[in-house]
Amino acid sequence: MASTLVLMLVSLSLILIYIISLPLPTMAISSCKGPCKTPNDCAGQLTCINRKCNDDPAVGTHICSGGGGGGGGGGGNCKSSGTLNCGGKSFPQFTCSPPVTSSTRAKLTLNDFSEGGEGGDPSECDGRFHSNSERVVALSTGWYDEGSRCERLIRITASNGRSVTAKVVDECDSVNGCDREHAGLPPCRNNIVDGSAAVWNVLGLNKDLGIVDVTWSLA
Repeated sequence: MASTLVLMLVSLSLILIYIISLPLPTMAISSCKGPCKTPNDCAGQLTCINRKCNDDPAVGTHICSGGGGGGGGGGGNCKSSGTLNCGGKSFPQFTCSPPVTSSTRAKLTLNDFSEGGEGGDPSECDGRFHSNSERVVALSTGWYDEGSRCERLIRITASNGRSVTAKVVDECDSVNGCDREHAGLPPCRNNIVDGSAAVWNVLGLNKDLGIVDVTWSLA
């Protein structure tokens, strides 16, 4: 009788160990407004807020709200909102930019933010001009997001592996242009990070190129 009881206890112990060792059931990866318990339950750049997958404020995405990652609609499908005729040429206008991710692809251009430079009027964020030794940038209209990223630091990474942090001080207007306020320049494309000479220097880039491929994220 005693041996039978021992065998039963051993069997129960083995069954209990087996149950404990089984992996816990996990929730399927959810998209916008889908159910979640932790951020790992949400797809891509989404996070779990009030048990539902939503845009992550720390990343700055606007996937669920339809903001195109930075103001202006359409998620990743950012289409031209019109054209602007400038000097006999037509330039596309954009109110949106591609979605912001942890490594957003962009074109880095060179800008002179100092008084009398090609930047035109003072920077929108602080109403000031900035010397070429300052690490400052302007973002396309969608990414500028009506000034929500003013004074924020972003990290820019070049194809050579170098990176730099720079402060957002202005909008690279993707809608308006060809006037005094914009120093006669046409509208920016919707994927522009317009950087000062200091940004280019830290990245070790040849300023004569004028435009290069980079990635950027919120710092």
